[in-house]
Amino acid sequence: MNPESVFDFSSCKVLVVGASRAGIGSAIAASFKAGGADVTITGIEEQPAEADRDRYDYVRFDVTDAAAIADLAASIDDLDVLVNCAAITSRGEEMDPAFFARVVDINLQGTFRVSTAFLEHLKKTKGSIINIASMYASFGSPMNPAYGASKAAVRQLTKSLAIAWAEHGIRVNCISPGFIITEQSAKSRTRQDHVDAVNLRTPMKRWGLPEDLAGPALFLASPAASFMTGTCLSVDGGYSIA
Repeated sequence: MNPESVFDFSSCKVLVVGASRAGIGSAIAASFKAGGADVTITGIEEQPAEADRDRYDYVRFDVTDAAAIADLAASIDDLDVLVNCAAITSRGEEMDPAFFARVVDINLQGTFRVSTAFLEHLKKTKGSIINIASMYASFGSPMNPAYGASKAAVRQLTKSLAIAWAEHGIRVNCISPGFIITEQSAKSRTRQDHVDAVNLRTPMKRWGLPEDLAGPALFLASPAASFMTGTCLSVDGGYSIA
């Protein structure tokens, strides 16, 4: 294997679902773009973050809308890599049954809807799916029960789809981020005691940055990971082992 070509994505079409705001999806999209890929991003905002407006094709898109998913799939001819990043959470509000159901609908069912919509595309290219789970897939989250439950299910879904679609040459893997500095985590970072507790427990003594997830995503989509499927990589600074 030529090391120089492992992360060359110049012949690849990549779709990053849930990348309209500064965060994990945006950082992953930027890394694929830097690797030469033709990248399309989606989000529920009218426009993506200002820095991304001229960098990618952008589709305003709701992962709970079956018709919108079908339209997006029909508009894309080829796809090599699908990254499922769309997710919501709200610390301290997830015991409400209606909100719990919405979190699961977006985080879990949205991942499944989009993945199945692009199955035929990925069959043609023997492509790769990368789902974004969470360290909360492995342990309890009293302030984010819906998020934790949905992300645990995403991790299990990853394993199941990896087995189901291996016969088509499709690899399905996921990444479990730890505490990352994003717009989504802003609410939890208003509590200094929480920030300090995370830093204290994390062996690397800091919160992660969105860019910390980009390298693992590139690796999972690359030929270097050609014999990996159903895998979930922890990217949490060691938080989950401390």
